[in-house]
Amino acid sequence: MSTKIERASAVDAEEILSLQKLAYQSEAKIYNDFSIEPLVQTLEQLRYQFEDHIILKAVVDGAINGSVRAIEREGTCFIGKLIVNPNDQNKGIGRKLMEAIEDYFPLSRYELFTGSKSVKNIALYEKFGYTVFSERSITPDFSLVYLEKKRS
Repeated sequence: MSTKIERASAVDAEEILSLQKLAYQSEAKIYNDFSIEPLVQTLEQLRYQFEDHIILKAVVDGAINGSVRAIEREGTCFIGKLIVNPNDQNKGIGRKLMEAIEDYFPLSRYELFTGSKSVKNIALYEKFGYTVFSERSITPDFSLVYLEKKRS
């Protein structure tokens, strides 16, 4: 399986959104909440993100099987929605996407967040060199964990 990482364009939005909704099912199950933002994001909202975000896609055999997006603000690269087709997880695609998005933003600091119960995600990001620096309670049952990575 050869994976090619490319910059996505608005014509990819529908395929990326479909994959996003598939990939975030596991997160929704953890929290028993199928109204999380990645599952309710509209095609119009995603298309709008192409105006100010860098959105990358992982392509295998002509199909998009992963994506990540980021935006730079005040010297920090904010990374979001790292997704990989559930059938293709644990094959290094997420790592390739993270390395590629970081290379797009050769900054000194990267930041992302995930849900506090998303233990697999936290462990994955820590494996990529990210460390937890903050946690923010959203509801009594739900909090977000913020992770950062600093380049030397």
